Amino acid sequence: MISITGLSKKYNDQYVVKNIDVLFPVSKVTSIIGPNGAGKSTLLSMMSSLTKSDAGQVLIEGKPLDEWDSTQLAKRLSVLRQSNNINMRFTVRDLVAFGRFPYSQGRLTNEDNKIIDQALLQLDMTHLQARYIDQLSGGQRQMAFIAMVVAQDTDYIFLDEPLNNLDIKHSVDIMKTLKRLADDQNKAIVIVIHDINFAACYSDNIVAMKKGELIKSGTVEEVIQETVLSSIYEIPFTVQEINGKRISFYYHQ
Repeated sequence: MISITGLSKKYNDQYVVKNIDVLFPVSKVTSIIGPNGAGKSTLLSMMSSLTKSDAGQVLIEGKPLDEWDSTQLAKRLSVLRQSNNINMRFTVRDLVAFGRFPYSQGRLTNEDNKIIDQALLQLDMTHLQARYIDQLSGGQRQMAFIAMVVAQDTDYIFLDEPLNNLDIKHSVDIMKTLKRLADDQNKAIVIVIHDINFAACYSDNIVAMKKGELIKSGTVEEVIQETVLSSIYEIPFTVQEINGKRISFYYHQ
């Protein structure tokens, strides 16, 4: 489990994340939702040691984040950032193989290659593994980066807007894959996501933020409520249950 207490970050005396307390359990998909400027990506970045917090603490399995050795942390926690730029010309398989670096240090074993094959298969990228990254569509490139994170095979997987550039089919495929990783392999999946209905349909828990503050966290049923969503996004919401899923409808009056 990842436990966060009092986590805060300021830029120029302006809080972008303020005094956040929240838990991220294993075997669960947790989505972080909220409008632009809510502090979602900053929170994820501090949780993964990419950004230093100004106050508070992140505990991974009871151990403070800053006490983790970076090599050991890379075997337990993987991160897909919002912007991923590669200047060198790699094939899809080369990129996915980078996920094994914390284990292989660049010398891939048979076991590493099996895990790479499995990640490519899970993301339906096997037929594209010999293609160069710059030959892919935006959606295919995003799938390749997610396959790289899956190949890292960590207990904790953080993804900052993983559905960027993806059409509906690929978005569904990604969310199903992440849900299987949580359910079948006991991984803690934490996603920053804008699509509230994808969050509601594929998450176990939701963290709702606004202006750097935690507004509500809990199960989908506890957070996906008309009053909560209307308060966060400042527009009217209607929530209906369809086939056991809470679906949001929003509009301007």
